[in-house]
Amino acid sequence: MQIKKALLILLLVPITLFSQNSYQIAVLKYNGGGDWYSNPTSIPNLVSFCNENINTNISEEIETVEVGSLEIFNYPFLHMTGHGNVIFSFEEAKNLREYLLAGGFLHIDDNYGMDPFVRSEIKKVFPSSDLVEIPPSHSIFHQSYDFNNGLPKIHEHDKNNPQAFGIFLEGRLVLFYTYESDLGDGWEDPEVHNDSESTRLQALKMGANILEYVFSN
Repeated sequence: MQIKKALLILLLVPITLFSQNSYQIAVLKYNGGGDWYSNPTSIPNLVSFCNENINTNISEEIETVEVGSLEIFNYPFLHMTGHGNVIFSFEEAKNLREYLLAGGFLHIDDNYGMDPFVRSEIKKVFPSSDLVEIPPSHSIFHQSYDFNNGLPKIHEHDKNNPQAFGIFLEGRLVLFYTYESDLGDGWEDPEVHNDSESTRLQALKMGANILEYVFSN
């Protein structure tokens, strides 16, 4: 319990001097059988892009943490992705809720097939809060890069428009869910999906906006 309290205090300290502080982010490992480990080159590439282009100082060592572990409190930013099943136990949902209430941030990127699971499991985390669609006018789309139409479309699956959803707690965005966009595919090495350079750049710029928004607010 003392360790957890110490980690909570660390997360509650305001993040300032965006370009001078060093941060580390982690990939969230969850249960249920979904491939939480998909897109292995995406986050390292995004971090490199941010450090080179928007003056961040993010560690290039990407950690993996389990959703029910106290280790999540060591990281101000968690990234979660996959294609299917996600299951949070009661204790895991409680742990994630406490992390987000303490100042942490979770980005969920649907790699196709996660949506019904994301919606049900986030309800376990915040039973009284709904995922709300985030409009293109929100500042997360207007950091170093402007996305006047909101979330960019990176990969086509069901011909649906990309959408961004979030959970707000007392006006603070604590969870950002990107749907029908597949940002993580665009962050991967070029030869993985054979995306054009312009498509990859759109994905990386949007990812940079997400990190910049989190670490500068």
